[in-house]
Amino acid sequence: MKITLRKLSTKDLATLAQRTINTSDSGDYPVIDGHPLLAELKLMYADYDAVYTKMTFSGKGNDVANSDNERDLAFTTLKAFLNSYRKMVTLPGYQSAEHLYQIFKQFGLNLDRLSYSSQTAQMKKLIEELEKSENSQKLKDLKLTIAFDEMKDKQTAFEAIFAEQAGANGDLRNQKSASVIRKDLEKTLKSFFGLLTAMKDVTDWKLFYNDINELVKAAKQSNQPPTVNKGITIPE
Repeated sequence: MKITLRKLSTKDLATLAQRTINTSDSGDYPVIDGHPLLAELKLMYADYDAVYTKMTFSGKGNDVANSDNERDLAFTTLKAFLNSYRKMVTLPGYQSAEHLYQIFKQFGLNLDRLSYSSQTAQMKKLIEELEKSENSQKLKDLKLTIAFDEMKDKQTAFEAIFAEQAGANGDLRNQKSASVIRKDLEKTLKSFFGLLTAMKDVTDWKLFYNDINELVKAAKQSNQPPTVNKGITIPE
């Protein structure tokens, strides 16, 4: 009973382990009933089955990126409006636009290019400053309250999804890695097959060994590249 378990695909390894456990639990082989190595195999397979199909990361990366793009757009749109308005000295309120633009400049005109965490920190400070009564009135006078509220909402939404991603990734990091779990399963399966091989000539173990050996052969076969039928060309 020879097989290189590390060469099996993730799915084929799971299939072999599951079939081995099912056959052992069929009730047809009393010699393995209650055996501690079978109990260990079940535990290793349960861990493997729980994680082998899961994604390595939380899968929320796209959501975070999209949310960041939305807050960037809200930020740059408001900034661009103020930058244009402050230059139109013939328009009423251009001084207010100039004042508000200088606040944007204070916290970084290119803060949308910063890392997620750095941008979040600066955006929070910018929003706090713009929420002060004097600056809030200037936004109202320039009819920019809605645009400012949208920027705040986008910032709040980003913080929420970013925190959710951080929590999900933290949970994944706390899990035993899939590669370690696979190695544990391979080690236990190897020991299990070794036990059967050592006992294969003992009367009560022969049939059990033969049936499990068929499962191993099937697993080895599934790992073989498909046979290409080249066919025969018959001349006309």
